[in-house]
Amino acid sequence: MARARVLVVDDDTAMRELMVLALSKEGFEARAAATSAAALAALAEASFEVIVTDIYLGDGTGLELLERCRETCPEAKVILVTAHGTIETAASARRLGVFDYLAKPFAVEVLVERVRAASRTPAAAGRPVELGPASMIIGNDPAIVEVYNAVARVAPLPIPVLVRGETGTGKELIARALHRYSAHPDGPFVPINCGAIPDTLLESELFGHRRGAFTGADRDHRGAIEAARSGTLFLDEVGELPAALQVKLLRFLQSGEVRAVGSDRSLEVPVRVVAATNRDLRAEVAAGLFREDFFFRLAAYEIVLPPLRERRSDVPLLVEHFRRAHAERLGLDPQTTVTNEVLSVLEGHPWPGNVRELEHVVQRLLVDTGALSDAGRARGLLASAAAAPPAPAPALPAIGDELSLKELERLHIEAVLRRTGGNRTRAAEILGIERKSLYRKAERLGIALDPSDEGE
Repeated sequence: MARARVLVVDDDTAMRELMVLALSKEGFEARAAATSAAALAALAEASFEVIVTDIYLGDGTGLELLERCRETCPEAKVILVTAHGTIETAASARRLGVFDYLAKPFAVEVLVERVRAASRTPAAAGRPVELGPASMIIGNDPAIVEVYNAVARVAPLPIPVLVRGETGTGKELIARALHRYSAHPDGPFVPINCGAIPDTLLESELFGHRRGAFTGADRDHRGAIEAARSGTLFLDEVGELPAALQVKLLRFLQSGEVRAVGSDRSLEVPVRVVAATNRDLRAEVAAGLFREDFFFRLAAYEIVLPPLRERRSDVPLLVEHFRRAHAERLGLDPQTTVTNEVLSVLEGHPWPGNVRELEHVVQRLLVDTGALSDAGRARGLLASAAAAPPAPAPALPAIGDELSLKELERLHIEAVLRRTGGNRTRAAEILGIERKSLYRKAERLGIALDPSDEGE
């Protein structure tokens, strides 16, 4: 059986030689090129089943090379590798028909496995697209690059997507990226925070209402679903939806039709639904706290965002991004730099608030000192945040007692309320939820909230 021919294109000599050596040892016929010009010359001399190329080359980009390859070697499968991935390049690569997209550094075993898969798989069709502006999402870590790949795969497809991740990981940014690269990027993007709107108003906000439908409805109101027609509806904090609305949204996802409050007819509304949550909805389904049928409709495709502590290599890149953005916005010296000592402090922090917390710290340092050079100030800010009272552990029954998730949640909320002296605003902050969500949980779990015991 003939050996598959692989062209490796990378302007990094060490990386190029490493890839060629690894592929040759695995039985591939590997040839190297250091530039786009050298790669095109190689393609003029011979055909290749697989092309492995860095995105950024000295005399061009891997995406430009790919477009030229389509003319001279249209059957070749292309694997892009980069140390500087963005969601734009991942989406462009997908649309251009790239077979795979790898983030440096990667294990040579992974490269060999991807090349082996490419050499036996038909090439994907694609079309050239224009690269987007500066990236919506910052990061080169393999964990976030996998998210770029997931967005690129599912964005063009007309199915609901559930984005899951801790608070501050960038769930809305991912939702906006799904919209930008969807089949209808020119349509509206309509966000709704399900945890910030009272239950009594949420149905009207989503489905709309007709004049006279209820007290105060003095005119027709178009709901968010209809406003998102031919675009994307983003349901943030979808885990906060009450059961009655879960049923109505399930019906909409099944039929594509909405009926405004007070109306006697349904209206067909084509819209893409993207939902987000920081909760484990699978566990809540198992505990009977979230509808299983609604969950599976929402999570036709699921994207899980890594917390910042699992992609620490991106901290310097994020710091520089936020430094530039806030320096420009605040009118500070754009040439100020980040010292290695400050970076070491920031890289060592666990970042429970994720990227949002990091941005807050960078902005605070710029406001306080006009620069990112005071490591002592950085330590002080992080220590102050860490000193905030953690959520207290509830007093649990003796070991051996069987507790449902619902009972554990009730005990935990009651303990937090005792710790805060009944201050519901502070309790909601400790629990990491909206105050309105605390009221709903208390009602569902049978926790009495004394209106005279606010403790503000």
